[in-house]
Amino acid sequence: MNNGAVKVNDAGSTDATQLTEQVLAFIRTLLEGRNITPNAVQEQMLTSHVRAMAHRSLTGEPLPEVEESLFEEISADSLEMAKAVVEQFGNLPVEEAWLLSVHFEVAKDNL
Repeated sequence: MNNGAVKVNDAGSTDATQLTEQVLAFIRTLLEGRNITPNAVQEQMLTSHVRAMAHRSLTGEPLPEVEESLFEEISADSLEMAKAVVEQFGNLPVEEAWLLSVHFEVAKDNL
C-alpha cells in the first residue's frame, strides 16, 4: 500500500484532522472519477463519518456490531469505493466499508 495510503503505524504522529483531510481528498478523487457529487448536507455527513473513522483508526476504538444484511441493497460500485477508502487507513474492519458505502449510494441519487 505505497499508493499514498496512511497506515496507523505511519500515522502515529499524524493527528485525526490530517488523516481525515488525506482520506477526504482520496474520496473526492474517487467520486469525481464517477461523476458523483454529494450535496452540502451529504458532504457534511461524509466528513463527519470520515473524521470518526480516522479517530477509530488512531485510537483502536471498535465499531458497535453491524449487521451485514442491512447493506444488501448497496451497489457493488459503492461498496468497492468504500473498501478502497477503508484500505487507506490500513487497520479498520470491513464493517467500516459497509457503513461508508451508504454515503456513496445516497450521493449517486444526485445525478
